Amino acid sequence: MENKKEIGKERPATGQVAVKKNIETILKLEQENLKNRSTAEHMATNIMTYAGSSLSLLLHAVWFVGWILLNLGLVPGIRPFDPLPFSFLTLVVSLEAIFLTLLVLMSQNRMTKEADKRANLDLQINMLDEQETTMILRMVQKISKHLGLEEEINESAKELSEETDVNRVSKSLDERSDK
Repeated sequence: MENKKEIGKERPATGQVAVKKNIETILKLEQENLKNRSTAEHMATNIMTYAGSSLSLLLHAVWFVGWILLNLGLVPGIRPFDPLPFSFLTLVVSLEAIFLTLLVLMSQNRMTKEADKRANLDLQINMLDEQETTMILRMVQKISKHLGLEEEINESAKELSEETDVNRVSKSLDERSDK
């Protein structure tokens, strides 16, 4: 009776299990990246997140309009402190732009390092995959030969079962891109 229950039980498809495992691995790598960021990188990320928000845009608009109205003398009872051409406002905005630019560059540098790390990981996995596929093709060829089906193996299969010289492929790509 128990066997019938087990047979009838729904189990996740193998692909679903692999996808779930891959997602968990990716999330773990992302959490490690986040944990390994310096305090300055955390601050830069937080500031850039705020600077790119609707709230920041709204507050800047209110600040600029208020500053201009105050310094044009349009607010009764408040004497302008930065008259036209608003030199102090220009200085403050320029300094803000400089610091935001530096923070953007810090964030881009960090993202470039992370992208390079992912690209290297991807290349490593692709190279391992190529080696595994080559080994599988060689095994299939041996099995075909053993079963007397070796005439079924065409030239491209034989070529694919040879080990790929990554340096040669890289040089070939470089030569083609130089043209």
